[in-house]
Amino acid sequence: MVMRIGGMRRKTRYKLKKEIRQRGKLSLSKYFQSFGVGDKVYLIAEPAIQKGFYHPRFFGRAGVVIGMRGTCCQIRISDLGKQKTLIVHPVHLRKVA
Repeated sequence: MVMRIGGMRRKTRYKLKKEIRQRGKLSLSKYFQSFGVGDKVYLIAEPAIQKGFYHPRFFGRAGVVIGMRGTCCQIRISDLGKQKTLIVHPVHLRKVA
């Protein structure tokens, strides 16, 4: 068997690419945004920050905040009928409108 080479960010060239107008410094309000328990959020990755990053297969998914762990949020998502819990930094989350 051939071993698969690469880490968690392999094959994500376009998924983790920012638009040309979105490049540059990240605003502090986005970095320090807070979420309460029960808030619905989208998992949208911020490629410039690797801290608290989730696996790219969950990119664009919607979930619910079920708690906090340090500065990161615990997010409950449904993946193929199973409930999964992700620990994600708030910079990678967007609130559902």
